[in-house]
Amino acid sequence: MNIKSYDELSSLEIDTLQEIGSIGTGNAATALSQLLNCEVRITRPEVRIMGYNEAIEWIGGAEEITAGVLVKMGGQINGIMLAVQKLDFINQVLKSIMGKGVEDYMGLHEMECSALIEVGNIMISTFINALSGLADLKIELTVPAFTVDMQGAIMAVPMAEYGGQSDHIMTIGGNFVCDDKQVPCRLLLSPDLRSLNFLLGKLGVSSGE
Repeated sequence: MNIKSYDELSSLEIDTLQEIGSIGTGNAATALSQLLNCEVRITRPEVRIMGYNEAIEWIGGAEEITAGVLVKMGGQINGIMLAVQKLDFINQVLKSIMGKGVEDYMGLHEMECSALIEVGNIMISTFINALSGLADLKIELTVPAFTVDMQGAIMAVPMAEYGGQSDHIMTIGGNFVCDDKQVPCRLLLSPDLRSLNFLLGKLGVSSGE
C-alpha cells in the first residue's frame, strides 16, 4: 500500500530523501557560489516530518518576519518549494550583488526584490534539476512569487494546499554558510502525497505497490 500520510515514511525512505536533500542543496550552494563570487556551502540538510505548527516553529516562529520565494511544481511531481530568506542572508546576497544591504525588510524595494527573486529561483531550479536527474523525472516550475510576511502567513500556503491530505508536512531544509558565516536560508520541498509516493517508487525505495 502507498503511504497515506507523511508520518508513515519508513527510515529507509527518510534516509533516501535525506540523500536527495543533500545533493539538491549542495548543487544549490554551488550555484549560489558562482552568483555571489564567494565560497558557499550547506550545512547537512534535515528531512523532517512535522505538524504544520511545529514546522512553523522550526523555521523561526509564526510571528517572525521573513522573505520567501515560492515556486509551485507540476508535471510528474506536484507540490511547492519555498526558499525562506532571513535578513542576514538577504544582506549577504545584496552586498555581493549590489554592494549594499538593508536595515530591515522595509528597505526592500523593486530592485532588491528582483535580486532576491533571482537568487531564490536559481537555488530552487538547481535543486529541482538535481532531483529530476536523480529520479528521471520531468518537473515543471511556475514563475516564482516573492513575499515578505510573518512565517505563519507564508506557511499558510502549503497548509491550504495540502492540509486536507495530512496533518503533517515533509520539509527538507538546511542553512547556507558563506565566507565562514552561517546565514539562515531554508529550502523547503513539499510534494503532495501522490507525488511523494511516485517519487519514492522512482527511487526504488517505496514499500507501496
